[in-house]
Amino acid sequence: MSEAESRKGLPRTKRGERTRAALIAAAREVFERDGYLDAKISDISKVAGTASGSFYTYFDGKEEIFAAVAEQVQEEMLHPHVRGRTGVTDPRDLIEAANRDYLRSYKRNARLMAVLEEVALINEDFRELRMERGKAFAERNAKMISALQESGRASADLDPMITAHALSVMVSRMAYLVFVQNQRIPFEKLVTTLTQLWVNALQLESD
Repeated sequence: MSEAESRKGLPRTKRGERTRAALIAAAREVFERDGYLDAKISDISKVAGTASGSFYTYFDGKEEIFAAVAEQVQEEMLHPHVRGRTGVTDPRDLIEAANRDYLRSYKRNARLMAVLEEVALINEDFRELRMERGKAFAERNAKMISALQESGRASADLDPMITAHALSVMVSRMAYLVFVQNQRIPFEKLVTTLTQLWVNALQLESD
């Protein structure tokens, strides 16, 4: 169960599930339109088509429903399961496919990602939660890097965790620059450049 669900608990009826889902969808629309600070619970309830009092059946406040919205998009972006979905096993191709998936998701969710940046600056709890999720993502990449090192494909001199953090931040900040701050870089060039930087950093050997 997610942190956003833990306080109020899951809805017990199908109608409750639909109402909660409608509130989360409405919250995303309002957050993307107004930003976090200016978003109002009354507006979320209005967009969801529910009474204002119904909101508190499912959420304690704005912070909690924002966590639920953020969880949805972060699950999509941080857990693409590229290998399982595509069958790709070559490390270069896996890195490219993972970068492509992440950048596509970021582009699709760019307005909300801009709000996530806003909230991370003003809300310590959310900032810590985001750091924990980033750590989990880096740990997954670190395992991949370690496996490449053990097979002799990647440089053994690199610290896997530090390298994973550095390369992950590189990709995420470039995504923010392009899709939130509107730096004009063609999508394919962005994918190929970031992938090549990954390959170079790992000193990845060809088969």
